Amino acid sequence: MIQVPISTLHLFEPLEKKLIELLKSLSSEDWNKPTVAKLWTVKDVAAHLLDGNMRTLASAHDYTGDPPGEINSYQELVSYLNKLNADWVKAMKRVSPETITKLLEVTQQEFIDYYYSLDLHAPARFSVAWAGEQTSANWFHIAREYTERWHHQQQIRDAVNKPGIMSREFFFPLIQTFMMALPHTYRNTKASEGSITLVCITGEAGGEWKIKMQNGSWQFSDEDYKPTTTIELDPETSWKLFTKALDKTTAEKKIKISGDKELAEPIFSMTAIMG
Repeated sequence: MIQVPISTLHLFEPLEKKLIELLKSLSSEDWNKPTVAKLWTVKDVAAHLLDGNMRTLASAHDYTGDPPGEINSYQELVSYLNKLNADWVKAMKRVSPETITKLLEVTQQEFIDYYYSLDLHAPARFSVAWAGEQTSANWFHIAREYTERWHHQQQIRDAVNKPGIMSREFFFPLIQTFMMALPHTYRNTKASEGSITLVCITGEAGGEWKIKMQNGSWQFSDEDYKPTTTIELDPETSWKLFTKALDKTTAEKKIKISGDKELAEPIFSMTAIMG
């Protein structure tokens, strides 16, 4: 297997199998339940996942569809994507849950096969903009797509009170990918040279990530020095915070901060989704 910094490709098939099993277990009432994805119901989130399949297959067929035209800023890109998402979800209102499930099942293997066909170290068609990258390798694009598949399925599970996919096998690659946004999130945060921010996701599925102020910018660090600021949060809080499902007031009650509290402020605005 080709070595990459974050390996997620092998997780798509079991994750997608769990999704189909989940959707087939839902009652009619479950499909209409609200989720933490703002205005989206369970059915809307499932429809959005199908949209992801369709867009990936369009890429596999080298089909651009309706291109966005010139985009000059991150916010313009977010606005464009939000409109695409909203248009699809609105159109899928007329499609039954059973059909959405069947289409997800029919298309999942083809989009996974497409990911397997890519050179993992070659430049991806789409960069991971929330990590501040202008160009990303395919392995990172695929890892980002894994986090999309994981967190939207988790939104459904959360809404219908089903057990989450919180084992280390599935959760750690997700949070490892999310943490790639740390240096970019802190890019405008001033601190003394050598300051260290440590983010700790607690529990067996979590881990620790350090960034250090070096030569005027924040960079990942493996140095075993005492952190200036330590931020501790549990897995449930972390995935919801970084996908904009928790507001700052709620998150503050769930996060433990020690050291320089000002250096913890950026964590409340860290976003690992395009939104």
